[in-house]
Amino acid sequence: MANALDTLHIHGIRVDFSKSKTNIESAEVRIGESHSPIELKREEPEGRSLRHTFSPPKVFSRDELFSLHMRHKSHFLRTKHHKDVTFDTDEIFRAYGTRQREYIKWYKKIRIVVDFSENTLTKQAASSGQSSGLLTTTSDIFERCPQFRILVIGKTGVGKSSLIDHVFGVGERTVSKTIVEHDKPGEAYIDDEFTSRENDRFVLHDSKGFEPGEEKNLKIVQDFIERRKNMPDLKDQLHAVWLCIQIPRAGGRLLETGTEDFLKSKLEGTLGNVPVIVVLTKYDILVDRVERTLNEASLDGLSEKAIKELVKKNAETEVQSTCIGPLEEFTGSGIPHATISTAKGYTETLTGLIQKTETCVNLHLEPDAAVMTSVAQRVHPGLKIKALIKIGKQRYWNALMSCPTFKNNQMKDCLRVLHNDIVDVWNFRDPHKYLRSQQFRDLMMTMVNNIQAETTTTTVTFGSSMSGPIVSMLGSLSGPAAPIVVPIAAAAVFVAQWVYEVYQISDVVLQRLMAYIMHLTLVLQTLFFVSKSRELTRRAIKLAVNSYLASPIKEEVLTRIQDYVQGLAILAHADKDILDKIEEMMQFYEMDAAQVAELEAKIPDVDLLPDEPW
Repeated sequence: MANALDTLHIHGIRVDFSKSKTNIESAEVRIGESHSPIELKREEPEGRSLRHTFSPPKVFSRDELFSLHMRHKSHFLRTKHHKDVTFDTDEIFRAYGTRQREYIKWYKKIRIVVDFSENTLTKQAASSGQSSGLLTTTSDIFERCPQFRILVIGKTGVGKSSLIDHVFGVGERTVSKTIVEHDKPGEAYIDDEFTSRENDRFVLHDSKGFEPGEEKNLKIVQDFIERRKNMPDLKDQLHAVWLCIQIPRAGGRLLETGTEDFLKSKLEGTLGNVPVIVVLTKYDILVDRVERTLNEASLDGLSEKAIKELVKKNAETEVQSTCIGPLEEFTGSGIPHATISTAKGYTETLTGLIQKTETCVNLHLEPDAAVMTSVAQRVHPGLKIKALIKIGKQRYWNALMSCPTFKNNQMKDCLRVLHNDIVDVWNFRDPHKYLRSQQFRDLMMTMVNNIQAETTTTTVTFGSSMSGPIVSMLGSLSGPAAPIVVPIAAAAVFVAQWVYEVYQISDVVLQRLMAYIMHLTLVLQTLFFVSKSRELTRRAIKLAVNSYLASPIKEEVLTRIQDYVQGLAILAHADKDILDKIEEMMQFYEMDAAQVAELEAKIPDVDLLPDEPW
């Protein structure tokens, strides 16, 4: 029997656009991959609401995709457009679990209402006093702070669009359109919240830079930060400011008067605790210029590697003299800074920026804001693992062997909540929810069927062990597209009986829980490099799973866990030690900025379309 919070019954869905200028002509609701779209009907002939009632009520699973496709016509151009709204299933189940009769979602000024129908299973659970289910730790964090909120300041052409695209993985074309449209002189658009369907875990506020002799925008920015500072809820407060300045030529001025005044207000404390980071952009242009102006005679006898190192050294010297020196002379050590480029080969500069941002947020704001910094970004896998450790310590990892909420739950339900926490932190572009699908869960559960290590290899780093398998797998895809076969997929069709057993204290249960956490984390770290912020396909996921299975890391993880558990004296009192061991293993496979850049450089871009079945 399914857990009470695995499924719910939907009585109907209603779309009310009476407060919107948009005239919705038609709408379709889509639930799950295997079901056809269901069209909503207009409630009244000339009314501004659409509805569909399910009879009998529709059974909806937590793993299914739930979306709404709306079509409307432009009032001026008479052209047809569409809006796609994807529902957060965790939010729906959270509303259902608190006995609300409906879930309400606002899309701009369109009100979408999902009506619940209480099912028999929920009634039985309530009457027996049974727990309402296992809720993810991330759902609590997302309720308090659902998005990382950032203000990006910079003149047109400084590289804001490209920066946001690369760090948050949303598509430069979309970001560029947003910033260009809202960078008009004389207009204050800083209060507008820009979000992206490709990554809904961050909110962007945009402001043009500070022009010489122009004080209006400085006041707008200062007032905006002041208002956000005084908001009571963390979700509404500003979490970071990136002040983007293009690296000037030698002798050029770095800081305009308005920029200096803004930095002064930060140093004087009037902007509050929000971290302000100066981002020096387009470092690659400086490197190219330095390379072109090298004295050719000085290069005689130097290897290509030595020439690159010389160019890098000279470029860093110029950045120090033209940017960092003047900046620190003006601000002292009070304003952090980062030199970046979004050009190919400069990934390490972006990972350095987001790592510095997370450090500042963690230092000055509430812990949830730092977690959301890591969740929102899509450039630094090491920060994902750091956030996972923080989340694990808050609830489930902290008591794997004495978890009161696991008591009386089947193993599959315990694994489900661990799985969802990990997937939430990685925050892939996964509109079809493949990572939450039962097929992927079955693959992962099958991976921990056997908890006995077959080999005892020793790995130096994640990058050194994974580059070979990933490159090999991708190389095999360069020819005619053939379906990727996952060796454990056949076994996943028949999930082992242990997943239906009730959680209990034993060394086998502990090994499986630890192995699942580690295997899923490292499979997703592999997927991070395979997907490269693109929309996930089942083909990409299968490639990541196969690469991980082909690497020595899987067996090494099992060996580490096996040796650890066998050395434990009393399982029931080992929670703190178990948590420390998971953290130790996570940190061992965590990658720093240099390792990320090195592995990314080795992995070629491969088209992972067309998609294929599991």
